[in-house]
Amino acid sequence: MKVKELRDLSSEDLAKKEKVFKKDLFDLYYQRQMGAVEKPSRFRQIKRDIARIQTILKERELNNE
Repeated sequence: MKVKELRDLSSEDLAKKEKVFKKDLFDLYYQRQMGAVEKPSRFRQIKRDIARIQTILKERELNNE
């Protein structure tokens, strides 16, 4: 996802998206163990999206203090 799209979401929505991405990442790791990963590049993409979400949440937390 683009950073602009993520910044438009509320903090609650970002937290929900983060959970979804973490579940997707877990599922990909499981598929890797079974030897059935279709798009290995998806690992990198999901990890970066999670990092973007965590960064935005941290920025909002620091701005509110």
